[in-house]
Amino acid sequence: MNQPVTPPPASTVPAANHAAPANPFDRPELFANRWLSLLQFNLRVLKQATIDSHPLLERLKFLMIFSSNMDEFFEIRMAELKKQIRSGEAKAGADGLLPQELLKTIQELVHTAVFKEYRILNEVLIPQLAEENIHFVRRRHWSEKQREWIRAYFRDQVQPVLTPIGIDLAHPFPRVVNKSLNFIISLDGRDAFGRALNLAIVPAPRSLPRIIRLPDNLQDNGGDNFVFLSSIIHDNADLLFPGMKTTGCYQFRITRNADLAVDEHNVEDLPDALKSGLSSRRFGDAVRLEVADNCPQHLVDFLLEETGLGEDDLYRVNGPVNLARLMAITDVNRPRLKWAPFIPGRGRRVPVEGTLFDALRERDIMLHHPYESFAPVVDLLAQAARDPNVLAIKQTLYRTRNNSQIIQHLIEAARAGKEVTVVVELRARFDEENNINDAERLQAAGAVVVYGIVGYKTHAKMLMIVRREGEKLRRYFHLGTGNYHEGTARLYTDIGLLSADEELGEDVHKIFLELTGLGRAAQLKHILHAPFTLHSGLKELIEREMAHAQAGRPAAIRLKMNSLTEKDLIMTLYAASQAGVQVDLIVRGMCCLRPGVPGVSENIRVRSVVGRFLEHARVYWFANGGEPKLYCASADFMERNLFSRVEVCFPIREAKLMKRVAEECLDLALADNELAWDMQPDGTYVRIERAPEATVVNTQAELLSRLSR
Repeated sequence: MNQPVTPPPASTVPAANHAAPANPFDRPELFANRWLSLLQFNLRVLKQATIDSHPLLERLKFLMIFSSNMDEFFEIRMAELKKQIRSGEAKAGADGLLPQELLKTIQELVHTAVFKEYRILNEVLIPQLAEENIHFVRRRHWSEKQREWIRAYFRDQVQPVLTPIGIDLAHPFPRVVNKSLNFIISLDGRDAFGRALNLAIVPAPRSLPRIIRLPDNLQDNGGDNFVFLSSIIHDNADLLFPGMKTTGCYQFRITRNADLAVDEHNVEDLPDALKSGLSSRRFGDAVRLEVADNCPQHLVDFLLEETGLGEDDLYRVNGPVNLARLMAITDVNRPRLKWAPFIPGRGRRVPVEGTLFDALRERDIMLHHPYESFAPVVDLLAQAARDPNVLAIKQTLYRTRNNSQIIQHLIEAARAGKEVTVVVELRARFDEENNINDAERLQAAGAVVVYGIVGYKTHAKMLMIVRREGEKLRRYFHLGTGNYHEGTARLYTDIGLLSADEELGEDVHKIFLELTGLGRAAQLKHILHAPFTLHSGLKELIEREMAHAQAGRPAAIRLKMNSLTEKDLIMTLYAASQAGVQVDLIVRGMCCLRPGVPGVSENIRVRSVVGRFLEHARVYWFANGGEPKLYCASADFMERNLFSRVEVCFPIREAKLMKRVAEECLDLALADNELAWDMQPDGTYVRIERAPEATVVNTQAELLSRLSR
């Protein structure tokens, strides 16, 4: 199971007339489309905005998260789909849907979802916020004093940074930045040069807040009154065109292809190539046009023509064109309308006194974020940076926060003369610039920075510390399912293992050698790693459960992940179902497997948990004939994770910790009757309905109660 996977020699490939029998589960109707499945997840996020048991401002935040998720869906997924169609090379996926059919289906679903999104905002959330004395004050409701202040605010804070662009032969339609707020303004009259211009574009700089709280002396009702930047510009557009009459002002936003395409095989300097590509991301091909729903058709037609988009790419919205930028409203001091704050627990085995090195020589430490603090991981690195007995530190970095303590401690260690090696993944989408900056800071401090393997993103989460203890060297390490990002560790659920286990440490050491050196794939004792043994190892673990079931031994599979799309593993899970193995899948997002299909997947259940925290841990449990095995991983069951990334899937070897991970990550989620959704055979989801007399099981609330302080 742990041998490196290499392609078979050509002579061993079966001839066409001796092809292996077709897999009985390789049928299009047995696979859900991945992008439609991702849309289903976003619809579950949108639904959170309507659940009364969530605090009101958190419901508004879910609406913003949905908006942000849909932005990325268009920037990456829709852009990719449109590119495939234009190239003429597009083919049907495992589900049999042709790209043109898929595009049409997606557009229909998204139009419906966007209509629902703004209806929730206008008919549900805004009225309920008003009941709490939080108001979005529309222009028609401004008092005279408010209007005077807004006029002055526009002149002092907004107008100086606006650049109106008249549209004529000398001034064609401007290159509008991706997802920026813009206004198309119709005019009447002549300008200073005698030109009879009738159209202008006004971009709103990103530096301007999209929502502004009125001063306390203008809070007529004693509450929190806000005005939209779009309303302020709309009401004062006449000041931008002196001597001309403004006959219309309408907001719009263009979403562009934001995928950063760099041919890393043919560049001499990857950081420089990525830096060059970052600016082009802002001006990629247009994929979506959002406009105010009252914008006249002739102006909409003009915008569609200038962007090269069609009517199906047009979204008329009844409100701000970018709801994600309204996050500022959630900062109001209304504790009752927000989740109760919490302090993450220290961790059950984290020592109160002494160093983590002392503790790890005695026992492994498992951390369940965000319920338990990420601080012990940062502290381990801090202690290593200052410990004269620490000789070397090696770490992978996929995403970190700005001003990360992780980076600071690595810099401190390098400056102290320790051998610091950091594998920085420069191609982490939307974090490229931050990672380039971190890499440059680390190099300046004397750390060895490696950018991973050409063609393979380094997505594994590993930290290894080599410490001299007497006559020997000991390895301490951290393996996790989530990034080394102190911010997301408060928002994402993840598992981290701190250990000094010699055999696991040897495996971690070998993987770092793969990343920084040359040679054949390492043969590891316990860890499965992509792109070598992870796919075959997972498949073997599933097939082993089938053998246990057929022999009458305990057989069951419980898997928790973010996405399940890889076709071969899906078909293997179908085979396990037919062999009598009970398969429980907890898949937050995309799931291409269809549960409950007669003769295929009657023994498979798929559920998704959506709540306060983003479910992010990957946990794989196998009954194994009564001797369970449990792995945590940086990888999902996706093609890119299994074949195009460097990933680790590590066992939890201590029985007590294994039991704890299984209970907290799997058992609770499968018993949840408040945050859980069950997937139907057609790929849709139904929220679990709790019986009136049933005890509430809320996975995240229960873990907060157990683990946080």
